[in-house]
Amino acid sequence: MKALVYRGPGRKEWIDRPKPELREPGDAIVRVTSTTICGTDLHILKGDVPAVENGRILGHEGVGIVESTGNGVSRFKPGDRVLISCITSCGRCPYCRKQLYAHCQDGGWILGHRIDGTQAEFVRIPHADNSLYAVPAGADEAALVMLSDILPTGFEIGVLSGQVRPGDTVAIVGAGPVGMATLLTAKFYSPARIVMVDMDPARLQLARSLGATDTIDAGNENVVDKLMEMTAGVGVDVAIEAVGIPATFDMCQKSIAPGGHIANVGVHGKSVELHLEELWIRNITLTTGLVNTNTTSMLLQSMQAGTINPSQLITHHFDLDDILEAYDVFTNASREKAMKVILKAP
Repeated sequence: MKALVYRGPGRKEWIDRPKPELREPGDAIVRVTSTTICGTDLHILKGDVPAVENGRILGHEGVGIVESTGNGVSRFKPGDRVLISCITSCGRCPYCRKQLYAHCQDGGWILGHRIDGTQAEFVRIPHADNSLYAVPAGADEAALVMLSDILPTGFEIGVLSGQVRPGDTVAIVGAGPVGMATLLTAKFYSPARIVMVDMDPARLQLARSLGATDTIDAGNENVVDKLMEMTAGVGVDVAIEAVGIPATFDMCQKSIAPGGHIANVGVHGKSVELHLEELWIRNITLTTGLVNTNTTSMLLQSMQAGTINPSQLITHHFDLDDILEAYDVFTNASREKAMKVILKAP
């Protein structure tokens, strides 16, 4: 089969690899029909995730068709169309019992990280009963791929951890795919204002079309000053960091209101400076996290009901064989006006 293989920082190859085989009773082999590229994949290629070994097949998102299952799989059978969760969960360990699936003792974020992932023609999914979701009849497959990772990430680690409430002023720093997913799901809670911050005018325009009430061009405006001006000097109720660099984290901590919530969603490859000497007295809540995907079923129902439309985040479509071109487009998102790319297998 063909697969996108990591060869160390800055290097990747689209090459032939052996088709995966069942290893454990709970495994399923899935033929990938649609997948995508994540910002985390770019972090891996930068060398920010040293646990990823040379030779690893990247990717942790996708939709496919079950090809075979181990004798311990009861919820799925060959021929079933399934959504692949970016998080693998055994459903039995102490963390899974707390719905902290990201920290499953025999799973978590392992696809494209510690085991081979979904940017391939076939993928092995451990603990398939708890790590796959049945695709509803007639569902938009490309839109479903957004539910593998970015929608639950934005919702759980941004909106829920940030405790967005009706009437809040919410600042989302970073208008990439996860930031946009946070925007879509923040609307569930009717905040008064959603302010999107980015340096890309095209992304800010898209954010407006998706429901942002305000935008700030970080390349031309002082973000902290602008947010304080918008809030009469008080600061925002919720600041969601969706980039993963020190400068954007600093924007959040400098613009948060007393009693506010800073929800860090971005993947950080470098340390940041936490100004605890200023924040300790202001009753600030700071959260971080890796998505647990415990909301995927709810988001799937919301998509089917038309409450959210994840297909709005898709800007480019490619054949799976053109994955290297897709990486070039996604890596140069500003130049290409790219948000999410979909890779479709024949």
